[in-house]
Amino acid sequence: MDRTRGALVAVCVGLATVVSAVSSLMVALPDVARHTGASQTELSWIVDGYALTFAALLLPGGYLGDRLGRRKVLLGGLGLIILAAAAGALVTSPGALIAIRVAMGVAAAMIMPATLSTITATFPPAQRVRGVAIWAGLAGGSAVLGLFASGLLLEWFSWQSIFWFTVAVAAVAAALTVRLVPESRAPELGTFDVGGAVLSVAGLGVLVYSIIEAPTEGWGSARTLGGLIVGLLVLGVFAAWELRNRAPLLDVRLFGRRGFAAGMLTVSSLFFVFFGFIFVFMQYLQFVRGWTPLVAACAAAPVALGLLPGARLAPYLVQRVGVRVLCGGGMTLVAIAMAGLATVGTDTDYWVIGVLLWVGGTGMGWSMTPATASITDALPEAEQGVASAMNDVAREVGGALGIAVLGSVLSGGYRSALDLPVGSDRVAAAARESVGAATQLGGPIRDAAREAFVTGLGHTFALAAAIMAVCAVVVVVMIGARRKAVAPQPATLVGRR
Repeated sequence: MDRTRGALVAVCVGLATVVSAVSSLMVALPDVARHTGASQTELSWIVDGYALTFAALLLPGGYLGDRLGRRKVLLGGLGLIILAAAAGALVTSPGALIAIRVAMGVAAAMIMPATLSTITATFPPAQRVRGVAIWAGLAGGSAVLGLFASGLLLEWFSWQSIFWFTVAVAAVAAALTVRLVPESRAPELGTFDVGGAVLSVAGLGVLVYSIIEAPTEGWGSARTLGGLIVGLLVLGVFAAWELRNRAPLLDVRLFGRRGFAAGMLTVSSLFFVFFGFIFVFMQYLQFVRGWTPLVAACAAAPVALGLLPGARLAPYLVQRVGVRVLCGGGMTLVAIAMAGLATVGTDTDYWVIGVLLWVGGTGMGWSMTPATASITDALPEAEQGVASAMNDVAREVGGALGIAVLGSVLSGGYRSALDLPVGSDRVAAAARESVGAATQLGGPIRDAAREAFVTGLGHTFALAAAIMAVCAVVVVVMIGARRKAVAPQPATLVGRR
């Protein structure tokens, strides 16, 4: 194996570690709810505690890799996620699980920027686009890998085995990194932007917290509205701070470049829908359809069958139809898939669901590669750690918000649609708090919970379709304006092999 290919294999295993850690636990959520008593809101936090921390610390993680060396930071992150995941296999309470997932998110923020920046900083130009295409495909495909691995493990073991799976994959990634990944770092860096880091973490944290807690507190409550306003204001202060900082954590001026801004919007909206979809869809298959974790994971296979080939073909398709058509067309396919899934019921034929999943996966594969290349190509080679972190921020902020927003819409729709037969207030409260608890009660309560969940699911996927459709229009307009202003630039995305 030559040096470049070996490094690509190593960083891709590292990438698979952090991405699969998001999705693998989603298959186990029904088991987690049954064995720990976690409520619907706590389930959201178990998933989003990882995703939010991951997203909020990605830019500092990219900076650390640029300064200290990407290989060193990659190995440090892998070591931390091994320790945290091992601890996660030993705890049994929702609060402890949330804390463990936060620690794993810190590790993931060290790992993921180092994977893409290693490709963009060390690969020769002739191989860089192909490496980015493989990376982009695995970034989505690894989520499906996590689903399959989790489904298989849950056939024979408890939900704690999911954490041991993460330990095993991370250990393999660490061994490959030691053997195959060369050290690289940025030659010149400014001082670390502590103020920007604090403001970004605070703004995202308050915003996501308010969204996740909204179904419990009420979307129109003073606490929810106040939290949303405060979160947005803090992020506005963060943007103003970065504009005045000579060495910003996030150079917001980059968003003035249409290609960069279009790439960020494409990636963030795709992962908003993708991770939000996985979060709610796995619960639908197990709570409503009554499928086992393995069958539910296999049911998601059409996503990978569309995504991976779509990502591999994307560099060649861009040369023939252009970035604008491919990104816009791919995002439109995702919107169509979500709109179709919004109509599913308690007994919809699987072939209908499978076709929609394949269409959505293909759309993601077409859109992700040119969007990722747009982001990384916007910055010089010396700043590829920041470029990769920006790309990762788009993914993980989009994913964290997708889980929070779509999860909250599902939870709110479920609670408002739940029509329970006359019974004890205690049973009714338990059923409203968690669909998992309701389905365990059986009889009319279980049937009512399933119908209510499907109603909430329809609202959730309809919102996802609308958001994706709007983002597709905006991206097409932005890329179109960029092509008119600077015609040769789109070719640079795919002109290298």
